[in-house]
Amino acid sequence: MEFDKFSGFLFFLVPPIVQLIMQEYNLSDEKATELFYASALYATLEEEKTKLWHLSAHALFSLFQEEQTTGKITYPEEG
Repeated sequence: MEFDKFSGFLFFLVPPIVQLIMQEYNLSDEKATELFYASALYATLEEEKTKLWHLSAHALFSLFQEEQTTGKITYPEEG
């Protein structure tokens, strides 16, 4: 049951990130979605225990850009 709630949350969180990727990298919806789903960030975001889903779409997009540019992600400290 908990997984269903989390999956639903991702359903609403992913589209704004994909939209930002489309705009920044001038990609189609399909290509931007593929790029995001293939990222290490998305793999980490899928793990509920990481709590990355607490971050805004813009904050997650910044992490995505960092991963694309450097190949690494500097995750924020849990406060």
